[in-house]
Amino acid sequence: MSPETLSKRTLRFVNAAHALDHFVLLIYPTAVLAIAAQTGLNYAELIGLATGAFVAFGLCSLPMGWLSDRFGRRNMLAVFFLGYGLSCLGVASASQPAAFAAWLLVLGVASAIYHPVGSTMLVNHAGQLGRDLGVNAVWGNLGAASAAGVTALVAASLGWRAAFVLPGLICLGLGVAFLMLVPGDGEPHANRAGKAELIPLGRPVALLIVFAIAIIAGGMTFNLTTIALPKILDERLGLDLPLALTGSLATLVFIFGAGAQWLMGRLVDRYTLPALFVGLALLQPIGLVIAAMTQGVPLLLGLVLTMTAIYGQVVINDAMVARYVPAQHRAKAFSVRYFLGFTVSGFVVPMLAVLYARGGFGLVLGAAALFGLVVWCASVAFYWLAQGSRTEMATPAE
Repeated sequence: MSPETLSKRTLRFVNAAHALDHFVLLIYPTAVLAIAAQTGLNYAELIGLATGAFVAFGLCSLPMGWLSDRFGRRNMLAVFFLGYGLSCLGVASASQPAAFAAWLLVLGVASAIYHPVGSTMLVNHAGQLGRDLGVNAVWGNLGAASAAGVTALVAASLGWRAAFVLPGLICLGLGVAFLMLVPGDGEPHANRAGKAELIPLGRPVALLIVFAIAIIAGGMTFNLTTIALPKILDERLGLDLPLALTGSLATLVFIFGAGAQWLMGRLVDRYTLPALFVGLALLQPIGLVIAAMTQGVPLLLGLVLTMTAIYGQVVINDAMVARYVPAQHRAKAFSVRYFLGFTVSGFVVPMLAVLYARGGFGLVLGAAALFGLVVWCASVAFYWLAQGSRTEMATPAE
């Protein structure tokens, strides 16, 4: 097999893995509506059972990178496909809270494989880096955007267990196909386009701290909003829609967020990153406050603004790592970024359960708005620090 053929096949499987990674992880937040109706357990108790999955999603990202160096990236991505498939079937077989929690934890561990392993494979096999990164992002967004709608349709027509069984079988099938069609890791592409121009900084430590705060707070708003979105629409839209239509509306909101990533990719090449960061981050608290204080169509508008800001910030964060971090440190920076964003934000699941039990989604969205305000304050601090750094770098020493 030629290196070009191997790279093309690898990229196809990496893109599919990215879509499945986000799709499967978001099955439960929608399926839980049908599970609650069938089992008699309340929403707060059931959604809390997913804590292990979302914490493991981030916590296990660091060891997965080490394991891929030891056992091979191709082998680890195969474990991702097969492990994800088996854990989906395990969740479908659960009937007691302990079983749900255990299988969701296994699912979270499997989900942690993709980002450190798949991202490395993507960069190594990309023919044109910017183009292939963009295509990969679209696949991930499609997975997240379609999860609520597809899960709702399958759960409404075939039952909630089928919503896990069908994706599980797809994961297993792709895992077998991947092992058959991709024999090894292959060699990295020698020619790549789209190299990021490094922006020099005079205050790297201060900027790193502010950036870390933005990532952590942004991860909180991301998980609070995406996990709760199907239930928010079900409870606060005021239209008494069936589960299938509720899931479809959730998918529509996610699609707006995915479109924001495409737009941010275009704007990054035209405007400075700190200025884009400030403007985009402001939409988070505004959208969340609107959603917290309204119902019906205004609620939907607030959620669209929120998802636009949250998904757009993902592109901004990646661009900042590429532009501000030297090449020899970028892999470590991306690892820490995923670790901070995924691990810390994983703890929002029990927070969501507590806040919902005490004050409903008004309180949940209000808390998310506070985290959104933190993101905006961090963006303003980043802007001023970056401007000051550029001034210092441009000023000659006396």
